[in-house]
Amino acid sequence: MQSFRTEIENPVVEKDIIELANKIEQFHKGKIDEEKFRSLRLARGVYGQRQEGVQMIRIKLPYGKVKSNQLKRICEVSDEYSRGRLHITTRQDIQIHYVDLNRTPELWAELEKDDVTLREACGNTVRNVTASETAGIDVNEPFDVSPYAHAVFQNFLRNPICQEMGRKFKVSFSGTDEDTGLSYMHDLGFIAKIENGVRGFKVMLGGGLGSQPRHADELYSFLPTDKIIPLMEGVLRIFDRHGERKSRAKARMKFLIKDIGLEAFKELVEAEQKAIVNKTVPIDAEAYEVSTPVIVEAPQVVIKDQKAFELWKSTNVIPQKQEGYVAIGIKVLLGDFYTDKARLLADLVEQYAAGELRLSLRQNILIPFVKEDLVPFFYQELGKLGFTEAGYNKAVDITACPGTDTCNLGIASSTGIADELERVLKAEYPQYLEKEDLVIKISGCMNACGQHNMANIGFQGMSIRTKDKLVAPALQVLLGGGNLGDGNGRFADKVVKIPSRRGPEALRRILNDFEANAKDQLFVDYYAEKGEKYFYDLLTDLSEIDNLTPEDFVDWGNEEKYVKAIGVGECAGVVIDLVATLFLESEEKIQNAKTSFDSGVYSDAVYHTYSSLVNSAKALLIAENKKTNTHAGIIRQFDELFVETKKINLEGTFADLVYQIQKNAPTKDFALDYIKIAQQFLQKVQSYRALEVESA
Repeated sequence: MQSFRTEIENPVVEKDIIELANKIEQFHKGKIDEEKFRSLRLARGVYGQRQEGVQMIRIKLPYGKVKSNQLKRICEVSDEYSRGRLHITTRQDIQIHYVDLNRTPELWAELEKDDVTLREACGNTVRNVTASETAGIDVNEPFDVSPYAHAVFQNFLRNPICQEMGRKFKVSFSGTDEDTGLSYMHDLGFIAKIENGVRGFKVMLGGGLGSQPRHADELYSFLPTDKIIPLMEGVLRIFDRHGERKSRAKARMKFLIKDIGLEAFKELVEAEQKAIVNKTVPIDAEAYEVSTPVIVEAPQVVIKDQKAFELWKSTNVIPQKQEGYVAIGIKVLLGDFYTDKARLLADLVEQYAAGELRLSLRQNILIPFVKEDLVPFFYQELGKLGFTEAGYNKAVDITACPGTDTCNLGIASSTGIADELERVLKAEYPQYLEKEDLVIKISGCMNACGQHNMANIGFQGMSIRTKDKLVAPALQVLLGGGNLGDGNGRFADKVVKIPSRRGPEALRRILNDFEANAKDQLFVDYYAEKGEKYFYDLLTDLSEIDNLTPEDFVDWGNEEKYVKAIGVGECAGVVIDLVATLFLESEEKIQNAKTSFDSGVYSDAVYHTYSSLVNSAKALLIAENKKTNTHAGIIRQFDELFVETKKINLEGTFADLVYQIQKNAPTKDFALDYIKIAQQFLQKVQSYRALEVESA
């Protein structure tokens, strides 16, 4: 642990890493409950893997921007601590697998040398802030959203208001009305707009995928840029207080909006603004660091296969708004690539572009700021790396989560079927190599990490059981989803469930029908015209399971007979709370409040104190076997069970005491008084608990 102190300059990061190392040691010694430890490591990017004894590490890369030096650093870490494979996610992160838990602190320390973090890449936190991969170069954008996405990332990283929420919270930024950031399926989505010369965003709230997808509501048609951070803080505080905590299936923002309604939620957020320090937070877009393209003379290149080159240019080269430059898209099969190629790619963009890459929501790579006369040279050099496959962001570019390869929740193979479907498309439907319309996505389970339920054609991993109680891998076929732009979208219908081995035949039937009957329609419109029953009739015979062959019991990409095996999911960071542990946490929160107070960050001090108060009350409710689903519910129940019955004496109600956070600006004097109140309250509930245990 001493080496962390000497090598890391940022004391906040150093404290984080040392804390992780200490907690791992305590966990091994049995001093921390397994479920509590899970919550802590998830918030630090350390995620349990399907294979026992190893972890998946998720590296947080805001809006998918990666500099050459950062990619090289990630490669070094992957080679040293893993197996040299990098996986791009649908949230513009990079994941590495098969990491020893005990080595995660030193892995994190190595990444931080190039300003790369694991913090809050998983767990019940604000996840990676995503954005259009063409932000800053898009010919249609009113302005570059990158500075605003970066400001949101910075403001809410380690922010006490969003460290222990009921569930994860996802934010996106779209640079244009095409809404390539997919705002309609996010907890908060921002779409760039300009009104009367003022920069701002259309704001979407409460979207989500999973087993019950929900289309986001329009919260504001236009919100100036200096209001987005205060708004998000208000939204997070209300979600933290009123959001479900016990039932993971109901713990996302979309369920809270559904329960209380958009207007009621909006009123709560607006009322919360009094407690927020800054009513406006101007974001200096001009100060944002923009990568500078290098000026080099184009090397002479001889293209051997001109036809292949022209096809690649038509699908993988994207115009930029900066004159004389283009961006080059790299199609990365299933988001997987290896460090040997990644290093050479980092060198290439450093020497001949702007030293920067963008990871896309479709698990691909975009190289911005390539001089137009360097395009043949890039084609040659990328070809040496196997990175010139045509079809960037086209129909043949299928998105898939890792599925049963590494994920605990995977039910059926995502990568295996994706591989086969891409093969079918290339071999039998070459016209789709250039079609952007058709979006195909695959998830290994209902959690939709592969975003299957917003695709034109989606597949979800499932299983089927025969009359003889034999289990085979299956796919739910979903059709008709799509991004309609400007915050509008459609979610796909579940049409039919079929054995996995029949997935290619299902795709053939869908495409053949589309080719024969759709005329010039987009698939999303063609499906809407025909309807779910039409496609059910087209595919229903594929769902028959009385005629399964031995091959049907072997999943794609596997050789052994299928076994349904689902582990414990960690997407939500489930925590089982013990009374003693909660009291210890309350003490830690008070200590954090004091640290923030001494640093002059009174807003953080106040929120740490609020968390301590609720946590202390929760401890006693847990002891009474009461539900602690929401913060608001905890506060209400504590008054009913302990204050109104005079079991615990307070001056007024517990609600009056706690909700001072809403009625007072986070000043120095209020923070000091609030901390004292929390200390006194903790002493009271601990004393009460001690007497209860003694008399039991």
